[in-house]
Amino acid sequence: MDDAQTRELRDDAPLPAWKHGDPVDAATDALIEPRGDQLLSSTVTINKPRAELFAYWRDFARLPSFMENLERVDMIDEKRSHWVAKAPGGTTVEWDSEIVEEQPGTYIAWASAEGADVPNSGRIDFRDAQAGRGTIVTATILYDPPGGMIGKAVAKLFQREPAIQARRDLRRFKQLMETGEIATSSRNRAQAQQERQ
Repeated sequence: MDDAQTRELRDDAPLPAWKHGDPVDAATDALIEPRGDQLLSSTVTINKPRAELFAYWRDFARLPSFMENLERVDMIDEKRSHWVAKAPGGTTVEWDSEIVEEQPGTYIAWASAEGADVPNSGRIDFRDAQAGRGTIVTATILYDPPGGMIGKAVAKLFQREPAIQARRDLRRFKQLMETGEIATSSRNRAQAQQERQ
């Protein structure tokens, strides 16, 4: 299935909810350099133009501003970057990533380099929502969890499992783009003590 056929079958649902064909096969076909065997996909509609959202996302050094488990992204050159992310147990995982294809304002596709702590590949798609409701942003990622399935179970316990985190990060991206800040319900100890006085 080529990219045009894949897009023709796509609705606004994340890949795992597609009604046409195998979502893992569709995701793998849509990725230029598939890396990983666990599929996650999440979608959010953001009330901002595609070009603005694409430009923010394409500046990878900004991603830690809304991806809470991402410590930093260092740009190596225009296409390659080095990623450092938090992992369970106070550890970190690192990998180099390369943009393998992009169409400005429409999508960015990437793949991790060989030897990555977390082999991964994916796409971020930006599509106009119907009736001028903004932009539909879809993240589709294939990855191998560190430590295999046991590592995935541990990550879930610590809420660092990528499927959970992808949904949260897209919601945080929406908040940041629409309001200029990310709402948080957490309070530090000093704030809680002041409120009790």
